Amino acid sequence: MSLRTRLTLLYSTLFGGILLIFGVLVYLVVSAVLFEEVDKTLRSTVNNILTNSRVESIGSLGQVELPSLQLTTNVYLQYWDSLGVLQNATENILNLQEPLDPPDLAAFSPIFQNTYIDTVHLRVLTVPLVAKSRRVGVLQAAVNLELVDSVRSSLLYTLLVLALISIMLAGAASWFSLGQALRPLEIATDTAEQITRADDLSRRIPYDGPPDDEIGTLTRAFNRSLEQLERLFSAQQRFLADVSHELRTPLTVIKGNADLIRKLGADDESLDSIRDEADRLTRMVGDLLMLAQAESGKIPLKLLPVEVDSLLLEVFHEMRVLAGNKVTLKLPEIDQALVNGDRDRLKQVLLNLISNAIYYTPPGGEVSVSMAKTEQDVLLWVRDTGPGIPPEDLPHIFERFYRGEKSRTRSKLSGFGLGLSIAYWIVEHHGGKISVESTQGAGTTFTVRLPVLR
Repeated sequence: MSLRTRLTLLYSTLFGGILLIFGVLVYLVVSAVLFEEVDKTLRSTVNNILTNSRVESIGSLGQVELPSLQLTTNVYLQYWDSLGVLQNATENILNLQEPLDPPDLAAFSPIFQNTYIDTVHLRVLTVPLVAKSRRVGVLQAAVNLELVDSVRSSLLYTLLVLALISIMLAGAASWFSLGQALRPLEIATDTAEQITRADDLSRRIPYDGPPDDEIGTLTRAFNRSLEQLERLFSAQQRFLADVSHELRTPLTVIKGNADLIRKLGADDESLDSIRDEADRLTRMVGDLLMLAQAESGKIPLKLLPVEVDSLLLEVFHEMRVLAGNKVTLKLPEIDQALVNGDRDRLKQVLLNLISNAIYYTPPGGEVSVSMAKTEQDVLLWVRDTGPGIPPEDLPHIFERFYRGEKSRTRSKLSGFGLGLSIAYWIVEHHGGKISVESTQGAGTTFTVRLPVLR
C-alpha cells in the first residue's frame, strides 16, 4: 500500500471519527431538548390539574376531586385511587383499563418513565397524590412520543448520510492534496532511478515549493548528498588515474631493470633503482592501507600524555637530514606543553607537513617550524617559502584522493594525494583543527591546533 493511500485512509478515518463524535453529541443534545419539552408539557398539565383539585375527608380517608381531565388532546391522563381502581381518564384512552405505567403506580415521588403500550411509545409522568400525609391516589400523565421518535430517526439518518458524504469528500480531497504534496517525492524517486540507470551524479532534484518545509529540506539534503557523491566519485576517478600512473612508472622501471639484469647481470645501479621503486610502492600501499583503516574506524589511537616540545624537537632533528643543504630548516619558537594523544600518529602529522614543506620549497628557500601555547590550545606552525598553493586547489587540499599538481612537478619522491587527508583525520580525532594559508609565490603556512592537557 502506497504512502498516499495510507495517509488518505488515516485522514479519512480521523475525519470520520470527529464526525462520529460530533454526530453523537448533536443527537444526544437534540434528544435531550425534545424530551425536556415533553417533560415540561407533562409537568405543566399535572400542575394545572393539581392546582384545581381539592381533597374531601371521609372519616379517616380522603377523596380527591379532580377537575375535568379533558385539558388537551395531546396528553393522556389517568387517575387511580389508593385501592388501585381507575377513577377517571381522558376520553382519548377511555378504553384503556391498564395503567399507563404499571411498575411506577406505587411510586412515592414524581417519576418520569418511557414505556410502550402495544406499539405506542409513551413518555409517562407518575405523580402520587397525598392528603394529610396519606396516599390517596396516583395521577399518571403521558404523551405519545411518535413525533419525537420520528424527529430523532430523521436526525440520525441525516447525520449518517452527511457523515458518509463528508468522509467521501474528505477522502477525495485528501487524495488530491496528498498527490500534490507528495509529487516532489515522486520526482525525487524518478530522478534517483534515472541517476542509478545512467550513472549520472550531476543531475539534481528540482523543487519549486517552499524551501523551508519538510520536502524542501529533504530535497536540499538529497541534492547535497549528490554533490558530495559527485565530488567523491570525481576525486576517486582522479585518484585512480594518478595511482595508475604512479604504479605504471615504478613497475616499468622495475621490469626494465630486471630485463637488463637478466641480459647483462646484476649491477649496483640497477639494484638501487629497483629498491627505490619498491620503496615508492611500499609507501603507496602503506598510505592506502592507512586511509582505508581511517575510513573504517579501525585505527586505534593510544591516547596518553605527550610532550609536544620533545616530539617537535625529535621530528626537527630527523627532518634536518632530509633538508640537507637544499633548504634551511629553522625552529624559531618553542614552548613546553602536554596534550592527550597518540605520539606516533602526531609524529606522522608533523613528518608529513614538514617533509611536504621541504619538498615543495625550492633550493635556497627556508622552512620554519614554530610552537606556542595558550590557555586552551597548543599551536604548531609549518611555514615554507615555496611557490604556494593555487587558490582553486586550496579549498580541496585536505580532501581524500585530491592532488593538486598544477604548479608543482612530480618526482619519485612526491606523494599520492593521501598524506594531508590522513593528517587531517588524525588531528580531528585528537579534538584539534588543522588549517592552511597560502599565497602563490610567497609560500604556505599549515597550522595545527590541539587542546592542552590540563
